[in-house]
Amino acid sequence: MRTSTIARWWFGLTALVVLAAVVISLVLALTGDDPQFGSPLADAFNIFAYFTIQSNIIVGLTSLLLALRPQRRSTLFRVFRLDGLIMILVTAIVFHALLAGLVGVSGWSSVSNQLVHTVVPALAVLGWLVFGPRGLVSWRVVAWSVVYPLLWVLFTLVRGAVTGWYPYPFLDVGELGYPRVALTILGITVAFVALAAGLHWVDGWSARVFDRQGRRASAAPEAAVDGPSEGGRS
Repeated sequence: MRTSTIARWWFGLTALVVLAAVVISLVLALTGDDPQFGSPLADAFNIFAYFTIQSNIIVGLTSLLLALRPQRRSTLFRVFRLDGLIMILVTAIVFHALLAGLVGVSGWSSVSNQLVHTVVPALAVLGWLVFGPRGLVSWRVVAWSVVYPLLWVLFTLVRGAVTGWYPYPFLDVGELGYPRVALTILGITVAFVALAAGLHWVDGWSARVFDRQGRRASAAPEAAVDGPSEGGRS
């Protein structure tokens, strides 16, 4: 099986796992006994306010697009591809470092929790490292990738000021105050930019390595053909 075919299957699997995770989360919200926002439907809509769900959806959509047509190179796609990778990394790191001990879930909630915080991040990062696509992360793309997460932060703070609800304890202005929350956001932003710079470096390095390997592979058949003909003339 060709590498490109395996890559498309991998991206398709990633998109399918994201879909399963989001559907499970929606069903759990719709069938909950104690709605947090007044009705099960409101709870279902509210799951999209979570950074975790946002990052999974972006990973799922960009993976689906790659499964359908791997040769995507538009600036918009490159920005959201990088956004998905960084956001899913932040999701996994923040959850396992700060939130895992605070979450007590079982049954299907546990399944959904592991899918969005562990399985999808692993599939997304491994898929990018092994299959690429490579050479898409420029400094311009890095700069634009910061916009969407900052818009999410702004939306979360404005909505929280109106409703009194925040998706994560470290963003709860009512409990922590704006100065402490601002410091947390600054720290996460610095980590986000550092991850973006790291992915930029890895992307450029891997693109150069695979380009050299491709040139060697294409040169080998020519050498094999030319070798005997030279020997025949000597």
